[in-house]
Amino acid sequence: MNAVTATAPTDAHAEASQSPTAPAPFTTPVVPGLRWSDALNLAMPFMDQTHIEFVDLLAAVQTARDDELVSRWQDLIDHTEAHFGQEDRWMADTGFAPGSCHMTQHAVVLKVLREGLALGEQVQLAPIRQMAHELTIWFPQHAQTMDAGLALHLKSVGYDLATGHVSEPEALPALAIRGCGGSCDSGDTDTSTHPEETA
Repeated sequence: MNAVTATAPTDAHAEASQSPTAPAPFTTPVVPGLRWSDALNLAMPFMDQTHIEFVDLLAAVQTARDDELVSRWQDLIDHTEAHFGQEDRWMADTGFAPGSCHMTQHAVVLKVLREGLALGEQVQLAPIRQMAHELTIWFPQHAQTMDAGLALHLKSVGYDLATGHVSEPEALPALAIRGCGGSCDSGDTDTSTHPEETA
């Protein structure tokens, strides 16, 4: 957690000229740090709609009063569990290894969100506000790399996000994808360090 420190004024005049001390960052509601934009659009309406909802729920967390914060955080967690679970199913259906870095990142982020909830339930709200800020930085990177790669992969195999039908099964990978999938990992199907999975 970042802390804001200030040197005490050295004289009464300096003290009188100081404006009221601003609250430490991430301890009060703030203007949302992330808004939906074309930069986040993956041209897959089903996936994009889920991402729009995530961005909106994150904004609701950032603008929440203290008495609303834990409830808004729980809403974000509930949505994120469904959001990540959905993407994990798409990956499982189209040839990703269970330990791929994309699935692993989902698991790690959810673990951190749940840890924030546990702290919030103990009336420790600053960690949730800090985590919400960090999510505004993390999500665009995740969407523009891992999710963009996944979207390209799903399109390449003709995967229908609503039904789970693969219209081009011949395009499915012969070996399980271990990396992020698509554009963000050049060694997605390299099994040289995992020969047991080639059998």
